[in-house]
Amino acid sequence: MHGMNRRQFVSRMSAVAAGAALWSAASYDRALAVTAARAVRTRGTTLEQAARPVGTGAYKRLVAGPGWPLVVRGDLAGAGAGRDDRRTGLASFVQFTDLHLADVESPVRFEYLARFNDSAHRPQEALTVRGASSLVERVNAVRQGPYTGLPFGSVMATGDNTDNHERIELDWYLTVMSGGRITPSSGDPRRYEGVQNSGNAAYWNPESTLQDAYKAKGLPQIPGFLSGAARPFSAPGLSVPWYTTVGNHDDSIEGTLPDLGLLGSLYTGDRKLEGCDDATAARLSDALKHDPAQAATLLGSLLSGGGAIRKITPDERRHPFTPTEFAKAHLDPAYTGAGPVGHGFTSDAAESGRLYYTFPLAEGVLGVSLDTTNRAGWADGSLGTAQLHWLESVLQSHSSRWYDIDGRTVRGSGGGDCLIVLFSHHTSASMGNLLPDPYRPFEARHDGKALVDLLQRYPNVVAWVNGHTHENRITPHGHAVPERAFWEINTASHVDFPQHARIIELADNGDGTLSLFTTLIESAAPYVADVTDTSDAGLAALYRELSYNDPYATPDAKIGTPADHNTELLLTRPGK
Repeated sequence: MHGMNRRQFVSRMSAVAAGAALWSAASYDRALAVTAARAVRTRGTTLEQAARPVGTGAYKRLVAGPGWPLVVRGDLAGAGAGRDDRRTGLASFVQFTDLHLADVESPVRFEYLARFNDSAHRPQEALTVRGASSLVERVNAVRQGPYTGLPFGSVMATGDNTDNHERIELDWYLTVMSGGRITPSSGDPRRYEGVQNSGNAAYWNPESTLQDAYKAKGLPQIPGFLSGAARPFSAPGLSVPWYTTVGNHDDSIEGTLPDLGLLGSLYTGDRKLEGCDDATAARLSDALKHDPAQAATLLGSLLSGGGAIRKITPDERRHPFTPTEFAKAHLDPAYTGAGPVGHGFTSDAAESGRLYYTFPLAEGVLGVSLDTTNRAGWADGSLGTAQLHWLESVLQSHSSRWYDIDGRTVRGSGGGDCLIVLFSHHTSASMGNLLPDPYRPFEARHDGKALVDLLQRYPNVVAWVNGHTHENRITPHGHAVPERAFWEINTASHVDFPQHARIIELADNGDGTLSLFTTLIESAAPYVADVTDTSDAGLAALYRELSYNDPYATPDAKIGTPADHNTELLLTRPGK
């Protein structure tokens, strides 16, 4: 094993969530042994090994550290003895989230706000496309759930698949998922035209000797980095069916400003804003969070001469896409890959812009993909009344019984029961954006609590899987009636460290309980990066290491606790 040993790792651990313990070095080894003994196979997952930072300098190197043991969480139901011997696997699938495939040369970006908002610019973001393809490679290699042994039935990407909802970013996303040749560059293919060769010391200029603010934090000089990042490569594409859920970055300008069709000429133009004074940057950063209209006004004034403007090569492929175009692109036969056609979206969805749907996760297990974006702007989300009513009709059509708002049992008149897993971009805690949708101004919006309340009336709902926060967090939604409880599973992004995806397996324990196994995976990139290696694999390794060393990010805060990593989540099996 390279780098940190188990004793060093244990010495760095802090207090963890309820249900997990602070392991000693010996108990950590025992936990890993039990984890491996209970699994069918741990290879290629963080049950086997996980990236760890080492070193005492400002810039930390990443190495392969010890795996993370399985944590059994009995918040919602007890863990019965002998359940491993009785277990029947029901479903096995993978969640991708927050890939943020970024056109880093686009004119409509806010890199100059990075010191106020870490997501505005990341030193590693020129490598997002290669990093995502390396994650696909990992899924193709692992192939099956570590606890049920079931082959993956599908992959679901839970939103923010693009960074700035540009057509070229959507093309990159669809090609990464389905396979094909990609040139991860826009504008002039012969040269890079973004902030990272601007000569502006506020940015990391990786190919230059300039002593910029990022090199002062330890980031290295890497000759050939930008040309390597833009080099064409062949993406293998997923070997299993895949589906898409929409996120706010797939719907609005930088995931924040409402796109009313007014800024298309800025996207495709030849003027890129690379900086402004600190006072204006602070005002714009605040407006992006609290006042989209003021943000649009400030942005317009900066582009009219109030900031540092760079002339770049215009590119029509940067034009932002509409919800209808988003769905239609998924229906293009060029992007079918391992299927299904449309990846959840139908021609009706494309015509209506209704980006929510159901799909089969496995026999007897239904997936429901929601659209929690709010086209009025801001990063957080909500649900419109029409979608909430649609969701309730779906829940009823797949349940033989449920509870009304007063807690009384209701018997359905329709079909049989399915266990139900919901997918959305936003979490229950990030669905407080109740601004009226400008395209449906008279429709009410509903927050995360309203959705939780609805889901707890339907015992067949076992999990809600989401992203958006860029952190690992698993939340129990308990209820006085045990069968009305469910788990919310939130997974970190694949643009910020720790760059995780998550395997989720559903199993029947044969004792009146179900188990959800959640296992984190990393990309197929080597753990140890080499600054002289700009091969595809070398760049993917640098993508991970640079994400940990982003001076404006807080990587350790996004990792979560052991109780948010590799877990067995128990819950009561719904009755008949």
